[in-house]
Amino acid sequence: MGEIATSNRQITLFYSSKSTRAKQTLAYAKAEGLPIQEIDILKTRLTGTQIAELADKLNIEIRDLVNQEHPSYTSRFEHHDFSSDDWIKMIQHNPEIMKQPIALRGNITILIETPTDIIKI
Repeated sequence: MGEIATSNRQITLFYSSKSTRAKQTLAYAKAEGLPIQEIDILKTRLTGTQIAELADKLNIEIRDLVNQEHPSYTSRFEHHDFSSDDWIKMIQHNPEIMKQPIALRGNITILIETPTDIIKI
């Protein structure tokens, strides 16, 4: 059992408040009247367990949670194979490099590519 509490009655959205896609997703969700619990990853530091759990729920490797095209990543890091712990630390210290928004509802977790994806959950 992980640390991320999910509910079928509301959508938990992990997002960066600097992300245009996240802002559009939130606006769309609110317009649709969807109950959203917002977790701004720039304000709320995720634990290593939460980061690992998000990757697990998305059925991806922790390294695949990192947007290696993000300017914060490319300006600081080369393309490397880091350990899972290293990837987790990178996300914790540079949360803006985490792919997002990620929406969870009950047992379903999706990485949102376009704002309207939120209704798929």
